[in-house]
Amino acid sequence: MSRDPKELSPTGLGDQTGVVRAPRASAPRTRLLLGAVLVVAIVALAKQAVLPAAGPLSPRDVDEIVARRLAEATAPAAYSAQVYQTILPSLVLIQTRREGAEPDRRRGIGSGVVINTAGEILTALHVVADADRIDITYADGSKTLAAVIAQDPSRDIAVLQPVELPDLIVPAVLGTSAVVRIGDEAYAVGNPLGLVASISAGVISGLDRSYVVEGGERRLEELIQFDAAVNPGNSGGPLLNRKGQVIGIVTALANPSDQGVFIGIGFAVPIAVASSAAGAPDY
Repeated sequence: MSRDPKELSPTGLGDQTGVVRAPRASAPRTRLLLGAVLVVAIVALAKQAVLPAAGPLSPRDVDEIVARRLAEATAPAAYSAQVYQTILPSLVLIQTRREGAEPDRRRGIGSGVVINTAGEILTALHVVADADRIDITYADGSKTLAAVIAQDPSRDIAVLQPVELPDLIVPAVLGTSAVVRIGDEAYAVGNPLGLVASISAGVISGLDRSYVVEGGERRLEELIQFDAAVNPGNSGGPLLNRKGQVIGIVTALANPSDQGVFIGIGFAVPIAVASSAAGAPDY
């Protein structure tokens, strides 16, 4: 009995000679594969046309790369810069006039700091003592007269009330002298020798110091000693910590000579003592 040629192929796809043949791909599938390859080739050619081959860097390219890297590595602003920007809107210039006084005392200059939204100013009493006129200049350039509303001679502290307030009142942030330590950063901001809004930096050099006021009339107690440079005109200005908080009011500089210039030792009344001793609220 003769066999059916189809029995030669397990798939039933044999031919008359008994040779097994692979199945042929359908025409639609073949066209799909060719289309995909063509799309990939077109995309590759487009990228080459749009993105030119990388070449050597020019000197300008190198300079730009270096500048970017340096900018990314720039250190944050120094504490002193941050402190200065924090206290500047609260700092005031104090100018006084004393009629009939000795020629060298008729006009005076000092510093002060705004301590509340009412615009009251904390300063050193000797800056405004016996003054017939007190002129205040704010950080924005506006000016007004002021009067002493509270004082404590034993602490050399006075509180001033301006006649007019600037458009924007920015009270300083008052810190606490209870946590001040020897070696802490200290920043003095004021108007030394008439150089308006100057800052100097140093450290806390000592605590609970006493100092005999020029002329030996009285002794100031419980003072903060610091070595940030201060000169005439700094008196009444704020002494600040690294957070920009007021920790004291500058009251004196120690100098064994009669030149009245800074030689390395300044004193400040602790802020807790200054704010309460003048009869002001505990800010």
